[in-house]
Amino acid sequence: MKINIGIPEEERSAISESLKKLLADTYTLYQKTHSYHWNVTGPMFQTLHILFMTQYTELWNAIDPIAERIRSLGYYAPMGGWEFAKYSSISEDKEVPKATDMIRRLVEGNEAVIRTARAAYEPAEKGNDQATLDLLTQRLDIHEKTAWMLRSLLED
Repeated sequence: MKINIGIPEEERSAISESLKKLLADTYTLYQKTHSYHWNVTGPMFQTLHILFMTQYTELWNAIDPIAERIRSLGYYAPMGGWEFAKYSSISEDKEVPKATDMIRRLVEGNEAVIRTARAAYEPAEKGNDQATLDLLTQRLDIHEKTAWMLRSLLED
């Protein structure tokens, strides 16, 4: 059935593509944060283990609304690792980093999600898509706060 939600198909397509990038970055950051939770060591173990669990849980809970927004616009969400890799701007780790490097990489990952979310504003604004704009605003708030908190751990 044809979709008639007041957003032309060209705009829905552009919004969907930007949300696929956001979903891929969010999912990749989720996996990275979860693996750091499992593998962190050192004097900050307890603090980081709990912090990373809080963060990966929040990321996990963010994935579904992003994917469902893509579906609401009439497009399919990415379905596997190969597709997430195609869309994501966050690289996977090849080795287990030291605890402070985990923090740095999570700052970088959150900042990547922030940039991806900001880039998605233009097509959402062009399509007058308030639901996507609201979703983006929520994600920006969370990732900016998370990046700040992680950066604070690296200060002397």
